[in-house]
Amino acid sequence: MRGMKETAISEPADLAPPPAPGAEQYRALDFANTALALPGGQFLDLLGSPEAAARWLAERELAPPDVELYEVCVARLRALRDQLRALLASRTDALPAPDEALRAVNDALTRAPAAALLRWDPAQGLHRVQAHPTDRIVDHALAVLAADAADLLTGPDAERLAACDSAPCRRYLLRTHARRHWCSVRCGDRARAARAYARRTRRPTDRPSG
Repeated sequence: MRGMKETAISEPADLAPPPAPGAEQYRALDFANTALALPGGQFLDLLGSPEAAARWLAERELAPPDVELYEVCVARLRALRDQLRALLASRTDALPAPDEALRAVNDALTRAPAAALLRWDPAQGLHRVQAHPTDRIVDHALAVLAADAADLLTGPDAERLAACDSAPCRRYLLRTHARRHWCSVRCGDRARAARAYARRTRRPTDRPSG
């Protein structure tokens, strides 16, 4: 959800930080992190347009490379993303899962088969193929992402879920070690700089006695 003072910007790749830890393992985590809050009150949405959303899906093998999406389809993707972020927030904050978010993920799970199907041809022999039915591409993508999210939230990696601790970042990550608090080097550097600035500007009366 965008804050009142945020400014939406276009989707240049150089503004997006590298994938957060765990995003390459779980496409659902990468999906949740497509809503980016940047310093200076800027907001970058990697699903901000049909073209950007189509590119994101294709790069993650959730749609064919030549897919064309309508805005109504992209709105469905963003809606599921919002509900998935609500589930991730409840998990990291140790709060009950929101009913609306559960319904949204469960609805996506049942929209289309998420499993890769078994195929055979002379060149490859038996192999599995992720189908992309032309009339249900978005349903299929939503089902795959919902299934991946369910695996993440109910599996052993759920214990490593964390929210980036560097404002204004909103990304989620899997901790690679207990002291990991940030989703990227960029966020870590920004948090350390903010703490150093706070120490330098702290008034003498603010310092603890003793």
